[in-house]
Amino acid sequence: MLNAAICGLGRWGRTLVDSVQGTSDTIRFVAACATSPDKHRDYCAEKKLRLVDDYGALLTDTDIDAIVLATPHSVHADQVAAAAATGRPIYAEKPFALHGTDAARAVAACEQAGVVLATGFNRRFQPNFIALNEAVQNGELGQILHIEGQFSGPTGLNLQPDFWRATRAENPGGSMGPRGIHFLDMMIQLAGSEVKQLFCHSENRVIAAEMDDTTSMLLRFSNGLTGYLSTIFATGEYARLQVIGTKGWLEMRGKDRLEGCDVEGNRSERVLEPGDTVRASLEGFTAAVAGKKPYPVTHDQMIQGVAAHEAIGLVAGTSGGPTDVVSAAALRAANAT
Repeated sequence: MLNAAICGLGRWGRTLVDSVQGTSDTIRFVAACATSPDKHRDYCAEKKLRLVDDYGALLTDTDIDAIVLATPHSVHADQVAAAAATGRPIYAEKPFALHGTDAARAVAACEQAGVVLATGFNRRFQPNFIALNEAVQNGELGQILHIEGQFSGPTGLNLQPDFWRATRAENPGGSMGPRGIHFLDMMIQLAGSEVKQLFCHSENRVIAAEMDDTTSMLLRFSNGLTGYLSTIFATGEYARLQVIGTKGWLEMRGKDRLEGCDVEGNRSERVLEPGDTVRASLEGFTAAVAGKKPYPVTHDQMIQGVAAHEAIGLVAGTSGGPTDVVSAAALRAANAT
């Protein structure tokens, strides 16, 4: 059993704890860190968590085996490096960092310490994505030509303007941070390649928070594939990810559907049990710590996802691009100098 500490007890931090506490055979939370501890005492008592207000206290607690971060994106890199220095494996929520150089630095710290690093792309564990990815890897769609996705919802309509998640500083590119980055990560995996160049348009049209609510991107991958991604923060729930190849297409819909059509016009549809992907992601982390199975998001994919997200933020609301995206290899090299 892996004894973990959670840093950050907002809505998502509690979601992480609730997904496994008292029900998982591989991970449990034993401690928590929050900047406003009085707000969380009752919750921590209910979940049997030791509560502290100093991250350093978690890192000196010998009863803690691993660190889970649900803190602002901008502090992840430093927190990851500090945990790695103590020899502890780390699970950091997405976005893993806001700058490619920070991502490369955090990855390097974990690699040098020999500790497992995972990031919270729980949607990698959706059965319909797993089936889509297997179809692509097995060549069922032929040569892949294009990938496109749309991940949107109403969350931005209820954001309080003074909340850190509502700021442009923590969320460049609008709802890319809370939503779109999941599909960007999936697209990198499905393409088998890094994003090389992108166009982007992003703006705040309706929500009260300062962050953007309408963002769209055109992507070109290093291997020549093209992609399109859109994320809207002020509409009904909608999620789809489609891969188009020379033998047909497959499309992931929501959390449980996989639809397709081959070049002969034969349609297909599968409905899969979505399960608890947050729990699956945390238990995937513990499996990696135990040496049973690598976490599905590679270190280079973590770095590249951050680099592409950073580029989206840089061109959002300006000319729209095109802009080149720094490769994971270049960011690793820059970090080493």
